[in-house]
Amino acid sequence: MRRMCGWLVMGAALVGLVGCKPSDAVRQAKPIGDEARRAEPVAPAAAALDPATLGAVSGTVHFVGKAPQRLKIDMSMDPVCSMVGGENFAEQFVVKDGKLANVYIYVKDGPAAAMAASMRSSEPVVMDQVGCRYTPHVIALMRGGTVEFRNSDATMHNVHAMPAVAGNETMDVSQAAKGSPQQKRFDQPEVMMPVRCNNHPWMNAFINVSATPFFAVTDAEGRFEIKGLPAGTYTLAAVHEKMGEQTIKVTVAPKESEKAEFTYSMK
Repeated sequence: MRRMCGWLVMGAALVGLVGCKPSDAVRQAKPIGDEARRAEPVAPAAAALDPATLGAVSGTVHFVGKAPQRLKIDMSMDPVCSMVGGENFAEQFVVKDGKLANVYIYVKDGPAAAMAASMRSSEPVVMDQVGCRYTPHVIALMRGGTVEFRNSDATMHNVHAMPAVAGNETMDVSQAAKGSPQQKRFDQPEVMMPVRCNNHPWMNAFINVSATPFFAVTDAEGRFEIKGLPAGTYTLAAVHEKMGEQTIKVTVAPKESEKAEFTYSMK
């Protein structure tokens, strides 16, 4: 029945693609389930950090050797996806000039002031569905934060988040074509939580929930930067969806930016 309803929606969407405007609900997200009864995310209590004592870490994630070929995805099962999605390639290994994108970087351990630091922003992190792919492919937020899932496509999608850590609730919600966004709060640290679309099996993404506000995701050039770190020695971790986690030690000095480099390769 879900599949049949989905095709009816897609048929209507095809007729109205030209001049179609997003619903006003896109500007007013609806919480899911228990989220409607929850207050705004509450950040852990912590003393204010003195800017004079803060530093940063920046660097690059490298890929050594020949990267796996990115496979072209056949989206012909959905006419809307075929029409508006363009060429779509698997995102497990996005390598450019020996630099690796979509790597989650986070503080695994560090000074007490860093590990107890408060959330920097209560604004939700957005994961959209555009061209029948999740965008971005990898996102990160601090525990207690919220993800806003949007559907900018003219076809029905489904958001199925599958946490492995107790305290993060499973989510399985369908979203109509250009329908209302949905928000979901995640309360426990977790790495590479998978997100799937039950309607389009090639669609996948990952959510990372950090224990601290100090995290990043590498860009298309493999670069990352984490600012506002209290001075001290850290265990910095890098996590790739297929090649796993690496850690390094880095010492941050006040008002200085320390370099950190990670390297992955196919074994």
